[in-house]
Amino acid sequence: MNTVSDDSVPRLPRGVRLVDSAAQGGMVLLAPERVFKPDPIAIEILKRCTGAATVAAIADELAAAYSAPRERVLGDVKTLLGSLADKQLLEL
Repeated sequence: MNTVSDDSVPRLPRGVRLVDSAAQGGMVLLAPERVFKPDPIAIEILKRCTGAATVAAIADELAAAYSAPRERVLGDVKTLLGSLADKQLLEL
């Protein structure tokens, strides 16, 4: 299992894209021979995985945007990103 630290800088690897798909009814994460339909919260996290922001900065931004407790948001972000990294859908 991938360990996600506050200082990790997540980004989508080559060949993986977050796109709006009319056929799939919204945003999907496309990977070679795989399609994932993330929920709205996962989409907001994935939009911020550009290789420019740390996990801590992403959590700070989401906590402020949704008036949610930062530590809870940080835990949820780390869980999602670790799961995606395990599936090779994200680089940390």
